[in-house]
Amino acid sequence: MSHRELYCDVCEGVALFEAPPCVDGHGTDCPELICTDCGAAVVVSVFAFPVTRLADRRRQPAHRRAA
Repeated sequence: MSHRELYCDVCEGVALFEAPPCVDGHGTDCPELICTDCGAAVVVSVFAFPVTRLADRRRQPAHRRAA
């Protein structure tokens, strides 16, 4: 099992969290974690946002946009 220290809303402080046996096959990288003190469950997720074309146009020098 994987252990991490995170803030627990139920315990109102930093607590040790562990990943339970994952039925989805994630292993120790499972996004579901359980507080070892109170049993509260959390899901840890990462969001990635791609750069849009509009943002790319804003980065170009002014002399290139006029063309």
